[in-house]
Amino acid sequence: MIPGGGQPNMQQLLQQAQKMQQDLAQAQEELAQTEVEGQAGGGLVKATVNGSGELRSLVIDPKAVDPEDTETLADLVVAAVQAANENAQQLQQEKLGPLTQGLGGMPGLPF
Repeated sequence: MIPGGGQPNMQQLLQQAQKMQQDLAQAQEELAQTEVEGQAGGGLVKATVNGSGELRSLVIDPKAVDPEDTETLADLVVAAVQAANENAQQLQQEKLGPLTQGLGGMPGLPF
């Protein structure tokens, strides 16, 4: 018979979970500090978000501004923000993916 009934060492599991949690928190902090850009209209509108998807800046080239056609400008702004957020999501997957995969099988954790 295996000592301890073959149960995993709970102290070791808790230490691993704590290390993963620390690594995850560090990766999330790095994401909050990292900025990514998205653009639309061939660069006429550029949106910058942080790795968490928070809009940090928006640059609109004067050539994109037509008082007679504000709908196109609005569409370009939305497209640029969406592109930036897609880039942020990709960055999140790169940074957090390996960490959250390790936590996914642990009950009680929100992943």
